[in-house]
Amino acid sequence: MHGTYETVDGRPALTFERRLAHPLERVWRAVTDPDELGHWFPTAVSGEVAPGARLTFDFPDDEMTLEGEVVELEPPRRFAFTFGDDVLRIELDAAGDGCMLRFTCLFDDPERASRDAAGWHVCLDLLEKHLGGTATQTPSSEATPEWRELYEEYQRRGLPVGAPVPGD
Repeated sequence: MHGTYETVDGRPALTFERRLAHPLERVWRAVTDPDELGHWFPTAVSGEVAPGARLTFDFPDDEMTLEGEVVELEPPRRFAFTFGDDVLRIELDAAGDGCMLRFTCLFDDPERASRDAAGWHVCLDLLEKHLGGTATQTPSSEATPEWRELYEEYQRRGLPVGAPVPGD
């Protein structure tokens, strides 16, 4: 369930794989519908999910907004978009009566690896809870105890550190 740190397309990347006990079509909705994204993604998302479409990401805890663009779209299997300077890629494959999710975040500064791995790990845990029917909401950008525990675990696993930590 923990993410891995690697190089993809010449950039530092975090990759997570999760086996989800939900049909591919249900997971596709959860990862592409802006209303569904609000239950697990770290920002409010607005815009159209279409090739080349612009997306806007509003962080709920502060006044920061990022812009993005849909760079790949192959329903119901692949959705990739820019998230500021990062590229987020979500790939789904049917697996029995569930599906396999592969989430990849490509970024530029390796020092972000442990910090961002902990953050995306929390988000993907919320996705699983949301799919299972648990009420969830956009994760906080604060360093919660759960996030800190994951951050420390990613450091122990050898992922790079050095990026500012929320609240420090």
